[in-house]
Amino acid sequence: MSNYAAGLGNSGSGKRRIRDLLKQPDNRVCADCSAPDPKWASSNIGVFICLKCCGVHRSLGTHISKVLSVTLDEWSDEEVDSMIEIGGNASANSIYEAFVPEGSSKPGPDVSHDQRMRFIRSKYELQEFLKPSLRITSGKACSTKKPSFLNSSLSTKFMDSFRANSSSKKIFEEGMVEFIGLLKVTVKKGTNLAIRDMMSSDPYVVLNLGKQKLQTTVVNSNLNPIWNQELMLSVPESYGPVKLQVYDYDTFSSDDIMGEAELDIQPLITSAMAFGDPEMFGDMQIGKWLKSHDNPLIDDSIINIVGGKVKQEVQIKLQNVECGELELEMEWLPLEQ
Repeated sequence: MSNYAAGLGNSGSGKRRIRDLLKQPDNRVCADCSAPDPKWASSNIGVFICLKCCGVHRSLGTHISKVLSVTLDEWSDEEVDSMIEIGGNASANSIYEAFVPEGSSKPGPDVSHDQRMRFIRSKYELQEFLKPSLRITSGKACSTKKPSFLNSSLSTKFMDSFRANSSSKKIFEEGMVEFIGLLKVTVKKGTNLAIRDMMSSDPYVVLNLGKQKLQTTVVNSNLNPIWNQELMLSVPESYGPVKLQVYDYDTFSSDDIMGEAELDIQPLITSAMAFGDPEMFGDMQIGKWLKSHDNPLIDDSIINIVGGKVKQEVQIKLQNVECGELELEMEWLPLEQ
């Protein structure tokens, strides 16, 4: 669960807590077609959706998707808690869209009803984009057996998997802070960074997570620096994004800012916890952080198991600056390692 979602788990009216969750950046667009300002939700799946996708969800039946209005319907405490525990659209999509086939694309807000229906059915009813261990067979092949959704919903199985990994993880303390794992960030290189001296810059990268602050070495007079430097952050139980800043080193004055960005680590951690021990799997894609207008991604960032490790390649465009891109790799290390 993200730091933002974790803060919603306190007491208060259900509708207010849901509206607060809706303010989270990834929940400001529909989970299925990216239409802005969704006002509906699938309470058992844990996603916010637009009116058009809401109609398709209703057609699937409540055993697959239970649709509620954010403003009009009454929410039970259990439904509110489930939405908050999942954490929102980005967290859910990192699982439900983990295996979108190459060449397939997510529908936009203005697609036809048939295209919208095909994608949503593939995503939730047919479970074509899930990892195999989370898929639930319908039981239709054998008429003497009841469909398995009568005993277990997809959302229940997903949450059971997530909770199992969360409850089994080792937690250590530093002062009053509890940590759930380690994040290794490899700062690879920068491209076309901003000029802050006469003709060039002396860039270095700073990462912040909670009270932790780490930085790379300075590369002198280079707008396309190569670092390939590993930085290790401890991830607290209630975590937010990793805040990244690039500076130009100055000997006789304050260092100049050369851009910044926020790295959402929730998709990486959620995917890693859902799979458990990555050494039990071969190389495979297990999730993704989706590019959107409100994050710095240049392209969708894919989360893979590679050689028994959970890794994520990230390419970002620096924000609040005239130019500059960075290439990073993030790796999740559970405390057991």
